[in-house]
Amino acid sequence: MPTDPIRLSPEERDVAAAEVEAVLALAQPGEYRERLERLAPALGEPELDAESAEELDTLLGLALQSGRVRALYGPGGEQAALRLYRRLPTGAGVAASAREVSEALGALRGRELDGASIQAVGPGAFSLTLRAGGVDVAVRLDRQGARLATVEV
Repeated sequence: MPTDPIRLSPEERDVAAAEVEAVLALAQPGEYRERLERLAPALGEPELDAESAEELDTLLGLALQSGRVRALYGPGGEQAALRLYRRLPTGAGVAASAREVSEALGALRGRELDGASIQAVGPGAFSLTLRAGGVDVAVRLDRQGARLATVEV
């Protein structure tokens, strides 16, 4: 969970607020609706606190995955939502994981590729293995992002 507030651009705020309002219009009375009702006014502020960021995280992630954001707000709205998502807890974690995988793949730089394979390991989950110059790197790819599975030298 981020400790620093997340500053919102006007575009990011508009897309996030519209999504919260759309879900609120459909939400049944209960704890989830109450959390969204607390989140809605927070999106009127220039910054999101950690609690609001965590609440927005899941909602915005689902809206992006489903294609709803692009369909309703176009490519510009989708880009604004993606910029914001990358600073929310899940998006920041996925970005950090991708950086770690990229760093590990750097071990293959300058080596001749000996082999590459991809395996389906479950619904929406794959393992990519690259072999180069005596180094094997296995990367897991799934809804949680890209994660380093193994590096063997």
